[in-house]
Amino acid sequence: MRKGLGPFTITALVAGFAFLYLPILLLIVYSFNDSRLVTVWGGFSTRWYGSLWQNQALLDAAWVTLRVAFVSATLATILGTMAAVALTRLGRFRSRTLFAGMLYAPLVMPEVITGLSLLLLFVAIDLNRGYWTVMLAHTSFTMCFVAVVVQSRLIGFDRSLEEAAQDLGATPLRTFFSVTLPLIAPAVAAGWMLAFTLSLDDLVIASFTTGPGATTLPMRIYSQVRLGVTPEINAVCTLFIGFVTLIVMASSLAMKRQMIVAEQPVRG
Repeated sequence: MRKGLGPFTITALVAGFAFLYLPILLLIVYSFNDSRLVTVWGGFSTRWYGSLWQNQALLDAAWVTLRVAFVSATLATILGTMAAVALTRLGRFRSRTLFAGMLYAPLVMPEVITGLSLLLLFVAIDLNRGYWTVMLAHTSFTMCFVAVVVQSRLIGFDRSLEEAAQDLGATPLRTFFSVTLPLIAPAVAAGWMLAFTLSLDDLVIASFTTGPGATTLPMRIYSQVRLGVTPEINAVCTLFIGFVTLIVMASSLAMKRQMIVAEQPVRG
């Protein structure tokens, strides 16, 4: 028989979840605070959400952040998936160790070093800093996370399905798009979501690689928090929490549906 959770386990779980989610819950609650003082409750109000739409600086920063996150996550997913396929399908090719080490370096590299090295690179090639430099920096930073997620799925992948498709005359490229990619789609989607959220959250790398007209929302919030937290910041953070939550829920539903569709031929 399975044993129930003991008092120590329950206490540890409650304390862990409270440590992780209680600050977020407080931020959401105080975004509906009528008082201008964020630490003093002045009654329920949604006026800060209304005034948020008048804050053009925050809206511009949020739009830049969403564009950078979407484009960089998409590029990182494509490149990370290609790198994962190369590491799992090409065998022990020459310089494989060097390639894997360079690919996974951002996982253990401090963000300050990554941001500084990218800044020096952009200066050396005389590339004006702005939207595209932030996007390229986030792509190089998040690509390794996508590669790890997709590679873990490819390692346990049933190669006989690919071999059967090739025996029936499919080219390697068609086999990948018709057989491999649909089966690893949940891992690819998970990698995209991870890259997207990491780009939304990044402050350090964006601070090194940004330029005029490319201020991201974390940078804007950080610059305003140094002068004092305003209820508008709580409101915009709450909107982003809701936005990311909706994306995660939609991705989870899509991945479950994809897994059900993939399992149907096997059950039949």
